[in-house]
Amino acid sequence: MKFLEYTPLDRLNDFLSALNLGERTIKGSLEAYSCKHTGTDKRLSLSLENEILDYLGKSSDTDSSSPVEFLLSRSSRKTLIYLVLTLYHMYPDYDFSAVKAHQFFTEESWDTFKQIFDTYMLEASKEWIETCGGSTLLETLYKALDEVVKLSECEIYSYNADSEADPFLEKGAIWSFSFFFYNRKQKRVVSFSFCCLSNLVADGFLADNLCYEEDGEIFDNMDI
Repeated sequence: MKFLEYTPLDRLNDFLSALNLGERTIKGSLEAYSCKHTGTDKRLSLSLENEILDYLGKSSDTDSSSPVEFLLSRSSRKTLIYLVLTLYHMYPDYDFSAVKAHQFFTEESWDTFKQIFDTYMLEASKEWIETCGGSTLLETLYKALDEVVKLSECEIYSYNADSEADPFLEKGAIWSFSFFFYNRKQKRVVSFSFCCLSNLVADGFLADNLCYEEDGEIFDNMDI
């Protein structure tokens, strides 16, 4: 996996690096990768493949909701491995399990993504128009993604892990979303994570200090 630099993504990353909206901050990050194996990717890919095959060999689960049916397809396994390798490159300190990661990836449509984006990034979109003008934030995002991975040919996946397996989750997060746009033909993937953080939680130590000082004043005025 090789990190790819694209100017259209850089512009969006600059805007979404830390968009302060008073009590909340919107943060977003776009990263593009080539799916060609480099460095330790081959070893990791083989390790992930063996993990999946070992799981399939031991599994007798016939539940339709289990990952077995999906993982039996070599093409599906390859896609999953690319997605997990992308996670490894984004968060090298995390130890991702391919089988467990499958439970967190869900294939989505552009319409589903758009609905989530329009709902949760409304304030950011308004700020974009005021700051940058021209095309809307979503239109700019669409054009940037289309330039990198050609959206009409993309498979879109959301990543919704529990807190222990979610490297995207930050302290004070009110909500958080992570999507992957994977073009099988181009062998490219773009990750897009965006979240809303509470500035009150981030500045919690200030609130704690204020409470401590207020408590001190109360005790100072008490006869003990």
